[in-house]
Amino acid sequence: MSFLEVDAFVRVVEAGGFRAAAREAGVTASAMSKRVGALETRLGARLLNRTTRQVAPTEDGLAFYERARAAIEDLAEAEAAVGEAQGVARGRIRINSPVDFGRQYLVDPLSEFARTHPRVDLDVSFSDRFVDVVAEGFDVVLRIGDLPDSGLVARRLAPVRRVLLASPDYLERVGRPESADDLAGHEAILYAYDQRGAVDVDGRRVSLTGRHVADNGALIASMARAGLGIAFLPTFLVCEDLRRGDLEIVLPERTGGDLNLHALTAHRKLLTTRVRLLLDHLRSAFGPTPPWERDLDAPGEDAG
Repeated sequence: MSFLEVDAFVRVVEAGGFRAAAREAGVTASAMSKRVGALETRLGARLLNRTTRQVAPTEDGLAFYERARAAIEDLAEAEAAVGEAQGVARGRIRINSPVDFGRQYLVDPLSEFARTHPRVDLDVSFSDRFVDVVAEGFDVVLRIGDLPDSGLVARRLAPVRRVLLASPDYLERVGRPESADDLAGHEAILYAYDQRGAVDVDGRRVSLTGRHVADNGALIASMARAGLGIAFLPTFLVCEDLRRGDLEIVLPERTGGDLNLHALTAHRKLLTTRVRLLLDHLRSAFGPTPPWERDLDAPGEDAG
């Protein structure tokens, strides 16, 4: 059985067609079709259902794909291991990060890492859902917040400070809270996945209430800038707003609930050289004082 034939079949399944797979492999669609056809002949089974509109694996094809893909990944891992044994980081790293954090703070460190290690391929996805590190085959997953006991290995990369904040316009209209009790008279913009809105202020657990709810931190920040109420957000989302004075911290130095940025890896997998180097690079890029906290002198912040 030819590796090229198996590789062609896997590429076609993942690309959803011969043309797309051929472009990725740098060959013609005709060559990809011949390789898959030869594989089907060798196996004595139809692996793909072909129509004028789409290509999809048959039941036999899907079963073969799962094993073939795993075998190709094992070969790639073996090749990378040999290269790394010679002192050269190589191979693919699959990375997942929360959307807002990834867009703002992950692109530059990953680009720098890729330039430093040209034989490492980065496969990056941004999503706010809790991905399954093991089942979905991720090497590194970045998460912010409390971590469930999942059997994963968590490495702390940086602290993530959260603050209560509002626009100067809102504070002028409604007044600046001076104590935890004052928050009861204020409108809060709540996070959809945590509508209890609990905040630690002066050592007390205070519940925020409000009419407005959003499922995205950047959207909540925009609503706060528009003067719709007080928000409780991590500083990485609003550091530029604070520097410009578009938002102001309320009850500074009296609010708790800080989080951490962690890198999660599967417990059962030994760290490859490339993943270890990436974790070291991210730890250096973000900590101990992360970039969003550096020189953060927020206009309007006072002693409360």
